[in-house]
Amino acid sequence: MFKTILKQFKEGVFDKNPLLVQILGVCASLAITTSVSNALYMGLAVTAVLVCSNLFVSLLRKFIPQQVRIAAYIVIISGFVTIVEMLMKAYLPSAAEKLGIFLPLIVVNCIILGRAEAYASQNAPFPSIIDGLAMGAGFTIALLLLGAIRELFGAGTLFGISIFGQSYTPIGILSSPPGAFIVLGCLIALMQYLKKDCPSMNSTQRRKSQSRMSKQGRIRHDP
Repeated sequence: MFKTILKQFKEGVFDKNPLLVQILGVCASLAITTSVSNALYMGLAVTAVLVCSNLFVSLLRKFIPQQVRIAAYIVIISGFVTIVEMLMKAYLPSAAEKLGIFLPLIVVNCIILGRAEAYASQNAPFPSIIDGLAMGAGFTIALLLLGAIRELFGAGTLFGISIFGQSYTPIGILSSPPGAFIVLGCLIALMQYLKKDCPSMNSTQRRKSQSRMSKQGRIRHDP
């Protein structure tokens, strides 16, 4: 059980990171990561919706007709997004104001709908909850990295606290949309480099490749 949970978190954070590997949820990620605090709030909001929607989709997976499953998933997701939005407006109004329109737009985030379709609809509730936590953690970590780099070098601060002092000249482009694309591209390239050079990451892919090659060899030699 513990190994399975660890494997799910490894996939969510590294192997199948929603933002840095699958390149999902890019629009909101680029828009709100001008600061670390914004990135943290968005990551936590998405994680909460992921966990709750995965749980309900898994519980209802045998009762939702195949023909309307996507519509049903969107209704479930939108319900939890509304709850999260209302809670944030009630208890974290400044954070809700900073996230703006991108908070309710979590409804159409491809990460949440994708996990509902690819995982929660085919697995039991507990693994689905862990999958939501793992993917949410991976997405949050990616947002924090993106937000930290942009805020640190684009404004010279972290969480609004000055790091380099008044003598520092901010790199203005990092606070703009083009800067967000540049930083995200660098992070994606770094992730691909780490995946390529990490032996543990490539062992499964090598086994699959060897299995395919052996099958092709048997087919060629089969009269």
